Amino acid sequence: MSAEIKETIRKEAEEKNVRFLRLMFTDIDGVIKNVEVPVSQLEKVMNNEMAFDGSSIDGFVEIDQSDMKLHPDLDTWLIFPWKLENGDGKIARFICDVHMPDGQPFAGDPRNNLKRVVKEMKEFGFTSFNLGPEPEFLLFKLDENGKPSKTLNDNGGYFDLAPTDLAENCRRDIVLELEALGFEIEASHHEVAPGQHEIDWKYADAVEACDNIQTFKLIVKTVARKHGLHATFMPKPIENISGSGMHFNMSLFNEEGNAFYDSESEDGLSGTAYQFIAGLLDHAQAYTAVCNPIVNSYKRLTPGYEAPVYVAWSGTNRTPLVRVPASRGNSTRVELRSVDPTANPYLALAVLLKAGLKGIGEAKSAPSPVNKNIYNMDQIERDENNIQSLPQNLYEAIESLKKDETIIDGLGEHIFERFVAAKSADWHNFTKAVTQWETDRYFELY
Repeated sequence: MSAEIKETIRKEAEEKNVRFLRLMFTDIDGVIKNVEVPVSQLEKVMNNEMAFDGSSIDGFVEIDQSDMKLHPDLDTWLIFPWKLENGDGKIARFICDVHMPDGQPFAGDPRNNLKRVVKEMKEFGFTSFNLGPEPEFLLFKLDENGKPSKTLNDNGGYFDLAPTDLAENCRRDIVLELEALGFEIEASHHEVAPGQHEIDWKYADAVEACDNIQTFKLIVKTVARKHGLHATFMPKPIENISGSGMHFNMSLFNEEGNAFYDSESEDGLSGTAYQFIAGLLDHAQAYTAVCNPIVNSYKRLTPGYEAPVYVAWSGTNRTPLVRVPASRGNSTRVELRSVDPTANPYLALAVLLKAGLKGIGEAKSAPSPVNKNIYNMDQIERDENNIQSLPQNLYEAIESLKKDETIIDGLGEHIFERFVAAKSADWHNFTKAVTQWETDRYFELY
């Protein structure tokens, strides 16, 4: 099969005049990295012979262990629809796994780590773990120098259309580019905040779904720039408007179908679904550091802007952390609403799967659903319902992560140590920074 795939890639590269290959991978911060080589290196690439300096990548290895190799996933072969600037030829890409010189998968590669947790999942008897993400982003105008400004592209709101929604054409072009790359787009619309947008596509198995998120981000930013706009996935770039999230819709499948669905139960949910939910709730404090990994993430996780703050679950209620949408059958899924688009998707999905499997493995019982608006509850009522709050800042999240062996195991020792070090450094640097709010509040007063 591998030989057949390679031959297909060779033919497509020649027929479609591919001139360069992007070898893409993701660092622990979720940032896409790539090495670009001419198509003349295609055979070397497909034979896993491309080396690079891993010590230059955040969270990978020290300088004395720097030699690493990129192993392309041949199933991720993709030719970008745009041409080179001179009009001659196209660019293709592979998404790669990172390996050590001896051929062993590198433990610090987020994609390899997710594969490791998926393998553990299969030992439970499940065949796949599916993810349907809902990433949001904001569009800002570029200034006269081509730099991002702080001016939003429009003042539209939820489901608005032109002329209020001024990004319709940009969003349509993003959808067309994604469809050309094989995405099955399900919805595209203006979101709640001014200049905010969402594009949803069909779910996929864990690793492919995370690959799709990374590809999506690249396409959004590239197309936006062609329209004179800057797309940002920063959770809360502007105060007093809704932040950008990336809800994760998750489902486990076995040989019989969707393991979260039970046609015999009153609400259509299986015992497995309840156990998975229990696992998500039990470990929410710790995986928040991974799903909301930057200082700014916690400016979004505040009451009043639709983002979840409280650890609870419900079917219809959108104020808790976990929601179970109404669809049943193979569409039965559990939606985690806290994730934001700065999260490394491979790491986020690995720890969420680990949390859910912990709940299943220990046959945990999910608490009763909370169907009231939690934002309207006072502290006494929340205490009576055993509703905890998510961490209020990155420091609290990191401290919770350091105490949770399940989530630590979901990251693996290498990634855990480097992730905590990097995020702790971010928090330390933030605590020393003087913000504009402090200047506005205190400079003249004192």
